[in-house]
Amino acid sequence: MVADLFHYGHVNFLRQASTYGDFLLVGVHADEMVESYKRTPILKMEERIASVEGCRYVDEVVPNAPLEITREWIEKHNIDLILHGDDVSPEVRDTWYSVPIEMGIYKSVGYTDGISTTELISRIKASGTE
Repeated sequence: MVADLFHYGHVNFLRQASTYGDFLLVGVHADEMVESYKRTPILKMEERIASVEGCRYVDEVVPNAPLEITREWIEKHNIDLILHGDDVSPEVRDTWYSVPIEMGIYKSVGYTDGISTTELISRIKASGTE
């Protein structure tokens, strides 16, 4: 996850994810990785990691998680299930998660409507406070 401007939508995703097992490992993408498909994160990597680590549903955070999940990464971290929000397009899902999909260990989790980092940024800009 990116986890920029950590908000209740992130918490809701992590809460849902935690119900699928007894240990929740969360990968956080590096700034450069995020910039390749999105905007530059506002929070630094260390700040985003600290936000995720502070969530009660999370057991461990792995920095520099890849976008495209490989079998090697899955095995290295002893992962039984890969979860992502259901807000990703089928094309992106099938590219980034082709290996876990083939392995039968991919599942999508409901996206929280009404909140997103992009929307928060828009609110901040609209308020004139930058």
